[in-house]
Amino acid sequence: MRSVDSGRLPRPRGPLSEAVVDALAAEPGPVSLPVHDADPFGADLAVALHTCYELHYRGFASVDPAWEWEPGLLSARRELERVFHGALRDAVEDGDGDDDVDGVLDGLLVEHVPGTGVSHFLRDEGEWWQLREYLVHRSVYHLKEADPHAWLIPRLRGRAKAALVAVEFDEYGGGHADRVHAQLYADLLDASGLDSGYLHWFDDVPAPQIAIVNLMSMLGLHRGSRGAMVGHFAAAEITTAPSAQRLAAALTRLGGTERTTHFFTEHVEADAVHEQVLRHDVVGDLLAGEPELAGDVVFGVRATEYLEGRLGEHLLGSWRAGRSSLLRPLPAHPGPG
Repeated sequence: MRSVDSGRLPRPRGPLSEAVVDALAAEPGPVSLPVHDADPFGADLAVALHTCYELHYRGFASVDPAWEWEPGLLSARRELERVFHGALRDAVEDGDGDDDVDGVLDGLLVEHVPGTGVSHFLRDEGEWWQLREYLVHRSVYHLKEADPHAWLIPRLRGRAKAALVAVEFDEYGGGHADRVHAQLYADLLDASGLDSGYLHWFDDVPAPQIAIVNLMSMLGLHRGSRGAMVGHFAAAEITTAPSAQRLAAALTRLGGTERTTHFFTEHVEADAVHEQVLRHDVVGDLLAGEPELAGDVVFGVRATEYLEGRLGEHLLGSWRAGRSSLLRPLPAHPGPG
């Protein structure tokens, strides 16, 4: 996996992200952000928040490491989170304080026939250029796959912690560097003629995918959001296996080989197991000890569904209109290897 892009600050997409990028180019200190009237799901706020969070991942080679815990930036980031988190609450909560965790998780297992989602489209009629765009969108997360969820480990205890670590052990390749899921995704990008550098494609990806990664980081970094993060993780694992199966089928239909399908076929089997572990051992044990977190778990599931729905609308809307879903169309490529 190439990592030449990890030191490059992103291109600003408005006054919020410009203020963050400009601040990180200077010495650590107070940061003033024009948060008033910001679009909670817009590109400007998404890029600003992602840039703040990235300091807790690989960071940026040109940025003073002291920025990670600079109070001035943390205070500004909190304002961004307040806008984003508040909008998510408004979008997914009905005001009744729903805490039916089992009902919400059961709903994720329902397959609508015929399916109309992104993976259904790619399996049945998607073209190679569209599948490559999908891989670019998802690279913002999959090249750091499992890292946001690792913040849950010290926030859990007992069976929930042990089970979560077991899932993460699989995500990190069971101790084998070449099987780490982030590495498998980098291999998929390489096989698809796409640069696999960490965050290489970030400046080409619109807000909907960035918001999904921001949700993970926001929930993972706050201990008080541990219930919501567990809900998010459970939702992701429950829905990944069938989606991965369809994406592997899409690649096979388009002429892909094991070199391009391996990332998805690995997830078909692994996430089918992870789904049960998360639902019964992580969610179940967490709520056995802290039943008051049920509403937070539900929020994590619903927020994930909501943001994934926004991404799906963007992708399918763009493709059905015959246009690129990225900010810059990809160069042509002959086909999967």
